Amino acid sequence: MPTITKQSGLLMIFGATGDLAQRKLFPSLYRLYTKGRLSENFACIGIGRREWTTERLKQHISDSIMNEHGPAEEKQEFTKLFYYQSLDVSQKDASFNDLKKLADTLDTQYNLKGNRLFYLAMAPEYFGSIATRLKEDGLTETSGYKRLVIEKPFGHDFESAKELNDQLRKSFAEDEIYRIDHYLGKEMVQNIEVIRFANAFFEPLWNNHYIANIQITSTETLGVEDRGRYYENSGALRDMVQNHIMQIVSLLAMEPPIKLSTDEIRSEKVKVLRALKPIKDDEVDDYFVRGQYGAGEMDGKLVPSYREENMVADNSNTETFVAGKLLFDNFRWAGVPFYIRTGKRLGEKSTQIVVQFKDVPMNLFYRTEEKLNPNLLVINIQPEEGITLHLNAKKGGKTPVQLNFLTSKYDRFNTPEAYERLLFDAMRGDATNFSHWDEVALSWKYTDVISRAWEREPAACFPNYPSGSMGPVSADELLAKDGFHWWPVVEETDK
Repeated sequence: MPTITKQSGLLMIFGATGDLAQRKLFPSLYRLYTKGRLSENFACIGIGRREWTTERLKQHISDSIMNEHGPAEEKQEFTKLFYYQSLDVSQKDASFNDLKKLADTLDTQYNLKGNRLFYLAMAPEYFGSIATRLKEDGLTETSGYKRLVIEKPFGHDFESAKELNDQLRKSFAEDEIYRIDHYLGKEMVQNIEVIRFANAFFEPLWNNHYIANIQITSTETLGVEDRGRYYENSGALRDMVQNHIMQIVSLLAMEPPIKLSTDEIRSEKVKVLRALKPIKDDEVDDYFVRGQYGAGEMDGKLVPSYREENMVADNSNTETFVAGKLLFDNFRWAGVPFYIRTGKRLGEKSTQIVVQFKDVPMNLFYRTEEKLNPNLLVINIQPEEGITLHLNAKKGGKTPVQLNFLTSKYDRFNTPEAYERLLFDAMRGDATNFSHWDEVALSWKYTDVISRAWEREPAACFPNYPSGSMGPVSADELLAKDGFHWWPVVEETDK
């Protein structure tokens, strides 16, 4: 992998006046700047359709990084790296010539050596046309690298994703396309590989001989808020399962790579996604359940049902909750269910992984009529980051005990935020934590079967879980029929 050095080049952010840039990109770039990760040969062009000036953009960035640690003088120096170009990409006849002139000028002024990173922080319907115009208007004709960073969603099904990918590939090679998934930038998601492959007491046990099931939970307390229009066309399956959760599943289930290189890691992720047991149309209800939140109480306040949210149809069939059971047809995982669940307006906000190990063959201890508690490995991704290992041990007559590691406030302060890490990776050409097209394609092919089944048969029971609960009863029943249950997402404190 590329070494960690100061990065030079021209970053062009399409959608620089939008919410993502303000909340994530500018603060992440500032943190890279304060850590000395950006060289003096670095500049950024913010692109938006608003008739802003460069000074207006700098003020926008200053507001964005107001709460970041650092002296005012440093923040002011940081904003000097930014320039603004007004460009309405929604207009088919929009000219990229002024953008090219500015890019060429900055390339010379900052000695950027032709390195260009295009970040599309805007609506996905413009991804293809922007990529095409970048090539047609000569912005990709450069002596340095050219890379395209795009946000999810990458299509809304396999066919649309393939169409978009084919369009992008006319302007950029596969190794120049960085499909960003911010979950892959999270510290504990990246630690999955370390936990598995760098610990001799985990890797030998990481198979169907010792693991009973694996649970992946990603829950939110918020509703759709002001994203009703988007969510009506997405739902929890497309918004969370197809990308974030499937990526986590692949990291947990993949075989050890020959070496920790981008190509080898991606190759193993693709292999394990290919090993996913296909679901037939008439089997969807056996493996997946869906839910939609109703009205309820959150933090002492009454909240509306999904169908009462802005820009949501009164009879909406859109799911706000998904739970599922994934199986693999391979030697390592045959017979081990991977349970997933994700949803909005749930009782707790948490993203965690629970690895439940099989029971020992025989309980040798007293009261043998009672079952021992299973050993659990819990990987906490958010809001708290850390690892908990639940063990059976003699402790005042009580079992089990917990071995905890949670990141301290100091650790969290010094740990790169997901976008900070991924932006830097894109600059230095490390695509390990970005999705390859083959991963995207296989994920869509798997989830498309579920989507089509749910579209053919609208749910008769929506809404089927109250806000503030942990989802519909059918999600519990999904595990109960296999003799399992969902482990709580909030750890009990060891007193």
